Amino acid sequence: MTATHAIDVHSPLDGQLVGWLPAASETETTTAVAAARKAQTAWAATSAAERGAAVRAAAADLRARAGDLATVVETETGRPYASAREGVLAGASTLEQYAELGPVHRGRSLLGSAVDFMIPEPRGVVVALTPWNDPVAVACGLLGAALVTGNTVVHKPSERCPHTGMLLDTVLRPHFPANVLQTLIGDGTTGAQLVREDVDVVAHVGSTATGRAIAQASRAKLLLENGGNDPLLVDADVDPDRAAEQAALGAFTNAGQLCTSVERIYVHEEVAAAFIDALCARAKEWTANAQPLVDNRHREFVHAQVAEALEAGARALTGGEIPAGPGAHYPATVLTGCTPDMRIMREETFGPVAPVCVVPSFDEGLREACSGEYGLAATVLTRSMEHAQKAWRALPVGTVKVNAVFGGAPGGAAQPRGASGTGFGYGPELLDEMTTVKVVHLGLP
Repeated sequence: MTATHAIDVHSPLDGQLVGWLPAASETETTTAVAAARKAQTAWAATSAAERGAAVRAAAADLRARAGDLATVVETETGRPYASAREGVLAGASTLEQYAELGPVHRGRSLLGSAVDFMIPEPRGVVVALTPWNDPVAVACGLLGAALVTGNTVVHKPSERCPHTGMLLDTVLRPHFPANVLQTLIGDGTTGAQLVREDVDVVAHVGSTATGRAIAQASRAKLLLENGGNDPLLVDADVDPDRAAEQAALGAFTNAGQLCTSVERIYVHEEVAAAFIDALCARAKEWTANAQPLVDNRHREFVHAQVAEALEAGARALTGGEIPAGPGAHYPATVLTGCTPDMRIMREETFGPVAPVCVVPSFDEGLREACSGEYGLAATVLTRSMEHAQKAWRALPVGTVKVNAVFGGAPGGAAQPRGASGTGFGYGPELLDEMTTVKVVHLGLP
């Protein structure tokens, strides 16, 4: 294989070299897209039932290899084995879901002087650019929906977990005809070239900056789940201990490296003292069992936001300092005295940081929660149905969660807004995104 350079991965646990893989060259990237284009016609002509069966078989093999993939995820990203395995199994479940939904994905018919058929057809070649923080589950959502609807896929996993991407490819690819699913290893240069190629869909889960660059460079249909600055609003009538538990879960799970992590907290002054005390206690528990951030570069980014906030007058009640020793660890951090102008309240941190702003009323907290350019998700903790209704109607985000920071119905979808992206991710709606509709007017002879 001819490659332009190597992709190196170092362990976030101790900084040691995990391994390296060659990056795809420009020629290999162009060739992969051309091969996907050539293979797409026959794959689209394959019956939906056969495509679903292939995805189902791939899901079965993924379940069988869940432990192997979890080990590689932990090695490359620092995500603990048990949590990584849950992510792999979630990916298998998503493939199984699309194996069932794909064959029954249908259009509409209208009866008039002629019969109108609305037929969903695959869009063509899909480029999937997937992240490192939940690499298997996210990839399986995009790959499953694209493949079961008759598209071919060129997948580029994050350069922070290329071995995970290659092992996933080894498990899934044998269940599909040649070039229906391909995986390319590379960094942002490879991703940028893929976006500029003649493809029909670009599906990207990652940073807002990259999403904006994709939008400028590509003429394809775009599915973008990008950064978020998700607020948590704590009402005066909630139990502060439970609220702190939810806040810690939302801010510190996976070291805060989730798209829908809690990024900023607005707590009513009547429960603020008890809530903050409980949150600090929870943060210390999370720190005692903390996983590292994905690498030192990301840790520097997270700490820079914390340091800026401290310089601007915030207080770190726990955490806020880079620990000694190897690896990319960072403590669960609780900041108080945060103000709206601080970067940590305006931008995505993507780390185990819980910045808290005390507000005098629910309405003031809601006003602050509605601010900013992002529109991924938000959480409201309240016992008031009036406040819950007011919040979900006002919050300019794709997903509003009431009284739980995580969770949702099986098969649920999400549609980000603003700087957080565009298009549905997951659920039956993603099948609609991966297809285009042809209308047939069938008249009598």
